[in-house]
Amino acid sequence: MRVGFIGLGSQGAPMARRIIEGGYPTTLWARRPASLEPFAGTAAATAESPAALAARSDLVCLCVVGDADVREVVTGHDGVLAGLTSGSIIAVHSTVHPDTCRELADLAAPQRVTVIDAPVSGGGPAAAEGRLLVMAGGATEAVERSRPVFETYANPIVHLGELGSGQATKLLNNLLFTANLATAASTLALGRELGISPEKLGEVITHGTANSFALGRIVSAGGTLDRLAAHAGDLLRKDVGLVAGLADAAGAAPGIVLGAADATLALMDRQR
Repeated sequence: MRVGFIGLGSQGAPMARRIIEGGYPTTLWARRPASLEPFAGTAAATAESPAALAARSDLVCLCVVGDADVREVVTGHDGVLAGLTSGSIIAVHSTVHPDTCRELADLAAPQRVTVIDAPVSGGGPAAAEGRLLVMAGGATEAVERSRPVFETYANPIVHLGELGSGQATKLLNNLLFTANLATAASTLALGRELGISPEKLGEVITHGTANSFALGRIVSAGGTLDRLAAHAGDLLRKDVGLVAGLADAAGAAPGIVLGAADATLALMDRQR
């Protein structure tokens, strides 16, 4: 399978490198030439536009930031859809609204191009080690055709159901992570008030039954949310807003998890 990859950021770049090292003919495109420089010594080819990349690909993987970026890369001037042929697949690794993937699928269907959603979790280090989590949604045949490529950088790869289910699952994951940040940060703050240093309390809890990934991130950041807010605050606000909208549209009560996530955003000086 020939693979095109767009979105060579801190997570996408190691994913692309794993695909290349896996022996798949790979073509790259980036808005900024600097993003392509680390791949100069690899077997990857580069393209002058998303359409040119798509013309050389059976599977195009997108790891750009948000909904607008995905739409622009796929449907814009010289976008991916302008170059794909019948039977090709677009895999959306970005975390976006499920409806964005469904809209793209409707646009791609007349060309007999299949869209699957495949958001990821774990970050750049996990991608480099081949242990990203992929949450896939869409047609089984397309997911299974893409699976060997995904396996170069991911384990496990979970097929959750119809198109959009991967995005919904990723948003729920991020909602709970955001909520956990508030409970972890407030616990460390309470410990400080009770005379227990955040560093020592964090050391204990990370080895106890109350441990969580969110707590580990706070402890590694010095016991506060400051570094996380600067790095991921806007992305978490986006994702919490998206999942809140999904719940509202479905008439579902999100319960205390949304309130806790909103508390985290407030601690980060952000509002949903």
